[in-house]
Amino acid sequence: MSDDVKTKVSKAAAGGWGALKSCGRHLMASGSPLVGARAMLKANQPDGFDCPGCAWGDPEHGSSFEFCENGVKAVAWESTDKRTTPVFFQKHRLGELRLWSDYELEGQGRLTHPMRYNASNDRYEAISWAQAFREIGAQLNALVDPNQAEFYTSGRASNEAAFLYQLFVRLYGTNNFPDCSNMCHEASGVALRQAIGVGKGTVLLEDFAQADAIFVVGQNPGTNHPRMLGDLRRASERGARIVVFNPVRERGLERFADPQDKLEMLRGGSKPVASDYFRPRLGGDMAAFRGMAKTVFARDEAERAAGRPTLLDEAFLAEHTHGLAAYRAAVDATTWDEIEHQSGLTQVEIEAAADIYLGAKSVICTWAMGVTQHHHSVATIREIANFMFLRGHVGRPGAGLCPVRGHSNVQGDRTVGINEKPPAAFLDALAREFDFEPPRANGHNVLAAIGAMLDGSARAFIGLGGNFARATPDSPLVEKALRACDLTVHIATKLNHSHLMPGRAAYLLPCLGRTEVDRNSAGKIQIVTVEDSMSMVHGSGGINPPASKELRSEVAIVAGIAAATVGSDKVNWAALADDHDLIRDKIARTIPGFEDYNRKVRRPRGFHLRNAAAEREWNTPTGRANFSAVPLPLATVHQQALGRNGVFALQTFRSHDQYNTTIYGLDDRYRGIKGERRVIFIHPDDIAALGATAGERVDIVGEHDDGISRVAEDFRLVAYDIPRGSIAGYYPEANVLVPLSSAGVESDTPTSKSVLVSVKRRVTAAAAE
Repeated sequence: MSDDVKTKVSKAAAGGWGALKSCGRHLMASGSPLVGARAMLKANQPDGFDCPGCAWGDPEHGSSFEFCENGVKAVAWESTDKRTTPVFFQKHRLGELRLWSDYELEGQGRLTHPMRYNASNDRYEAISWAQAFREIGAQLNALVDPNQAEFYTSGRASNEAAFLYQLFVRLYGTNNFPDCSNMCHEASGVALRQAIGVGKGTVLLEDFAQADAIFVVGQNPGTNHPRMLGDLRRASERGARIVVFNPVRERGLERFADPQDKLEMLRGGSKPVASDYFRPRLGGDMAAFRGMAKTVFARDEAERAAGRPTLLDEAFLAEHTHGLAAYRAAVDATTWDEIEHQSGLTQVEIEAAADIYLGAKSVICTWAMGVTQHHHSVATIREIANFMFLRGHVGRPGAGLCPVRGHSNVQGDRTVGINEKPPAAFLDALAREFDFEPPRANGHNVLAAIGAMLDGSARAFIGLGGNFARATPDSPLVEKALRACDLTVHIATKLNHSHLMPGRAAYLLPCLGRTEVDRNSAGKIQIVTVEDSMSMVHGSGGINPPASKELRSEVAIVAGIAAATVGSDKVNWAALADDHDLIRDKIARTIPGFEDYNRKVRRPRGFHLRNAAAEREWNTPTGRANFSAVPLPLATVHQQALGRNGVFALQTFRSHDQYNTTIYGLDDRYRGIKGERRVIFIHPDDIAALGATAGERVDIVGEHDDGISRVAEDFRLVAYDIPRGSIAGYYPEANVLVPLSSAGVESDTPTSKSVLVSVKRRVTAAAAE
């Protein structure tokens, strides 16, 4: 532990001067502060680029400063003047680089040249693009079966790159599309398709300005999507109730100082966000919503008995829903003892939250990975939908369901075809447009892809962005899986740990970033498009010069690999790469909602993809919005840990200085951590029960019963206001503890928010003597 590590929790509000200072530090650290500052003025603007950070929606007005601290970090990270050139790889073997931290690797700057791995000297060496494409194509074609290849997609990829990618892969002959959705919001998609017929949220950004109550469940906007805090605070200022369900107190959800509010900044003020803050146990959200529904039914019965109108939206329930009677029976069968024990909340607390719901004319419920990364995540989201149906809070202004996505285009990638379970109608459209028969069998998701690489049934891995090895669970097993491949290919902007786990043949292909200009052969600047959490599709065009003349766009790289692998008889890959309008024309002819794509996306705010459920059109087998009547889980991970000395329920989460697996720095300003990442947040009384002291180093040991030893070594205990029996640590450092075999029911999402572990004190040399 270094001497400069600090753990003092600041009392300052989220945002404010702290955010501005952080922005300044990151811009200066990039080595190109003026370039980064100029770029931020074009972030999320009609004539600029879409922020490479989160997927929060953009407002109609197009403010001159529509960005946040995370956006500045992302742009500074991409706009750095540091370069990872072939000379760097001449100096460092991969075996050495594997010992470096994520922060140190990405701190070397932008990749500049296509590289090929040389196993004889354990180094990457420069290669021409043409040679790289030829060799990759030859090795893909040498596989016995196309299903032996896995094609991963990060949520950073544009609609155009993702559409071309899925087209290439299906022409090649497989639906193996593991993607980042499988690790975050898959449960949202599965649950919402079952409940309302579409796997997306039903609200627009404008609905947040009309809601009377907003339930914020299992998410931390202050770190993960800070621009959301501005919308929540504005809702709070006009009197809306902001009801938070989160085991951990997050600073951004308590108080927020808007850095773009000049008067507030001058006064050093801040304003509250949450009106009500409830802290369920890990995995207890379903029980909490079941309890609120139980309260609603009880309050309704009392109103009816008193001769007053019903509290339920009977017209909506009768006309638009299916399964209410079975759901009510399930609620009646669930006792308050069960609800209290599983949720960790009292009946009084749950009833108070339900009364806020009953007092609101329009309610939004929004959630993120605190809900989606549990065994019973699909059931929990179905329960949230049940609750919202009771008073008709779907399909009208100021109300609806809102899963908040992470990476900027994770939702768009799925829309344009990155899906291991493609709908038949989409495949039929591809067949008509491109005159081929796409594969119809379901492919691999992330966990299936890892399993296939481990058992040898998959021999190749291509990653379109991201850091697969650090985003996935069971880190040592994933490294083994990648290194067992005959071929690994990574399309990336910076060096990361996934690139250091080469197959027998391995390639590192550097691409343009979102902020960089992409010109075609005629000198025309190309744009790409993305879809945000509110189903708004808008354009993005870079403004900075490329970090290297050797860089190619993701679209051009995908096209180059495709041409070398499947040829250009069916698709003129070179033409599509040279004119993205042609790609959008193809999308418009194959995917409903994208008609007249090229014109609509050039509007200042882009356009909205129709959401049938938002118009109360239910594309479900029943033709209605469906209630779910499943019982509560027998035991959440928190309940499994109760009463077992030294055993805890672990959740992994981000620090304030990271976005997904990208580490911008070693601080977590809102949680009081400075200079370190190997920390475990734990209640002070639990530290005492261990016989330990705050600051002591410990090992965290996985308790999953599958015969695999999982140990995260040398973490420091940090006393924190977190429910007893729960602990938390940063990913990717804690991913070693997340079992590959532990996944959400129906979603197959890793259970990164519900990991059973024990805490073991480290024996020092002095103590051993």
